[in-house]
Amino acid sequence: MNMQALMQQAQRMQKDIQKKQEEIQKSEFTGNSELVDITIYGSKKVKSVKLKNMTSFDAEDIDILEDMIKLAMNDAINKVEKETESKLGAYSKQLGGLI
Repeated sequence: MNMQALMQQAQRMQKDIQKKQEEIQKSEFTGNSELVDITIYGSKKVKSVKLKNMTSFDAEDIDILEDMIKLAMNDAINKVEKETESKLGAYSKQLGGLI
């Protein structure tokens, strides 16, 4: 393989990576727990928080609610990371983990 062909391949790969990164950024991921749904964008910015089954909410339940929000956030972020690995993991291996 000559240098020009190698450069063309690298440019194609770079465009493909950028396209997939943009797809991920625009995607939405929803994390769920028993009491909370949180939706974030691929950019890891929260889009919405929805409390569920909150007909009788006591002050004592605040700690539980906080834990549920954390669980939902972590679930959504894990989904973003899995999608990123799914779409860009092959490039990461080819580039020695640079992505």
